[in-house]
Amino acid sequence: MTENLIEFNNISKFFGKVIALKDVTMKLKKGEIMCLLGDNGAGKSTLIKTLAGVHKPDEGEIVIEGKKTVFDSPKDALDMGIGTVYQDLALVPLMSVTRNFFMGREPLKGLPFLKTFDIEKANQIAAERMGQIGIDVRDPSQAVGTMSGGERQCLAISRAIYFGAKVLVLDEPTSALGVHQASMVLKYIVKAASQGLAVILITHNVHHAYPVGNSFTVLNRGKSLGTFNKKDISREELLGMMAGGEELDKLEVELKEMDRLSKN
Repeated sequence: MTENLIEFNNISKFFGKVIALKDVTMKLKKGEIMCLLGDNGAGKSTLIKTLAGVHKPDEGEIVIEGKKTVFDSPKDALDMGIGTVYQDLALVPLMSVTRNFFMGREPLKGLPFLKTFDIEKANQIAAERMGQIGIDVRDPSQAVGTMSGGERQCLAISRAIYFGAKVLVLDEPTSALGVHQASMVLKYIVKAASQGLAVILITHNVHHAYPVGNSFTVLNRGKSLGTFNKKDISREELLGMMAGGEELDKLEVELKEMDRLSKN
C-alpha cells in the first residue's frame, strides 16, 4: 500500500493549442499541507479544476490510495473524498449559517415519504462544528453575510471536512483577508491537517504559505518547477522562483538607476 494519499503523475491539460498544464507531478501524504504556488496564469486554476473533477487530464494519471482514478464529474471527486473550497466559497450571504453549512444535504426526520428538514439537529451540528474551530455562533439562524471573511472561510472549510473530505483543496483562502482573519484561517488549516487531513493550499502569497506548509510545489506557465520540502528551501528562494520574481529584481535595479539619474 502506498504511503501517498493522492498522486498526480505527469498530468497535462490542453485547450486547443494552449498548454494549460504540462507534466505536473505532485504527491500528498495524510496530514501533509502542500502549498501550490504560482503567479496569475501559472496554471493553478486548471490544476484545481482537474483535482476537483471539472476537467479530465489529457495526459497522465490520478492515483488515490494506490488506485488509478478517473473522475467523470465533480461528484466523483467528492465521492472519493476530495473537497474543494473555491475563492467564492459557494456561500449564500442571505441564507443562515445552518442552511449554508448543509446546502442540499440537510438532515431529515419523519416517516418515509413524509420527511422534513430537522432544523434543531442541523442547528446543533452547525453550532458545534463552528465552536470546535473557535467561532462562537450564538444563533445558527443568523445570515452568513453577518460573519467576517475569516469566519465564512472557516465555515466553508468546516463544511467540506464534515462531509467526508480526505483531501482538502483550498483556492486562495487568505487572498481577501486581513492579517487577523488570515491567521484564523491558517491556524484552522494546520489544526485540520494535524487530525489527518491532507491539504493542498493554492496561493500566490508565499508569506502565508511558508509558515504552515510542509512542502511546496511551484508552477510557472503550466509547468512544475519542482516540489520542495520545507527544510530544503527558504522563503526567499520560493519568492525568487515565483513568476515575477526576476522581473521585480529588474524593476528594483531600474528604479535605483532612475533615482540616481534624477539626482545628477
